Amino acid sequence: MAHTASGLRVDPSNAEQAMAWGGGEGAYWAAHADYFDRTIAAYHLPFLDAAAIGAGEQVLDVGCGTGQTTRDAARRASSGGALGVDLSTEMIALARRLAAAEGLGNAWYELADAQIYPFEAGSFDVAISRTGAMFFGDPQAAFTNIARALRGQGRLALLSWQPLPANEWVAELTAALAAEYRFLTPPHAERLAGAYGTRARDILGSAHAPADLGIWFGATLTQAEVRYLMTQEWARTADDVLWRRSKLGLAFTPSEAAALARFMAGAGAATTQDAERRTARTS
Repeated sequence: MAHTASGLRVDPSNAEQAMAWGGGEGAYWAAHADYFDRTIAAYHLPFLDAAAIGAGEQVLDVGCGTGQTTRDAARRASSGGALGVDLSTEMIALARRLAAAEGLGNAWYELADAQIYPFEAGSFDVAISRTGAMFFGDPQAAFTNIARALRGQGRLALLSWQPLPANEWVAELTAALAAEYRFLTPPHAERLAGAYGTRARDILGSAHAPADLGIWFGATLTQAEVRYLMTQEWARTADDVLWRRSKLGLAFTPSEAAALARFMAGAGAATTQDAERRTARTS
């Protein structure tokens, strides 16, 4: 087994996920929790309805993030309870604060890798996961562990994105980006739509040609996108960028990754110097 800096015990297949969600990725999501909850709000109540949570049931929420699903599950399980588990220290901390602020004494949170966590056998009536189960390094092992935690007639309710070719939302946005930014290749437009949604326009801005996006590092990754990741998603290293985006189409050679790392090191230093100058002017 592997362990993170926070002492979290994780399966080796989830070590990269734990590193990301336990670092900048999790911090970013915690800082923008309301935004991320709003982006999926249309599916939230139908998802909980599908789980059919009874008043006295015990609920396991896998990959609970900042805990909205756990809290609302706890409300439905009014004489039971809900346990949310996640790999992110920042998001679990926020989830606990929000549950306390909302007076929910039957919503609990645990920093845990659901793939290997020793849940008490047969202790839950239903397991739920809103866009969390798709990140397991070893799905078979993870769902076997979750099944062990469920009672004999236990239920499982998952909300997960469709693969990109079957995702109508991504297809529509891809078409809109391709029409607006005619220099984008279809794979590039699809990757941006899948990774950023409507925020892709914040990256592309007023660009009319490939050169307007600055340096092209490889695999359609541009300086404009890297700048966006550094300023809006707290990316600090080449690993931050490549881990986040590799699942959506990036595949870098070692030399391309090294060039990206050199650029980000220089850009990060420049950003720090700019911040220091602004602080000096205001002090």
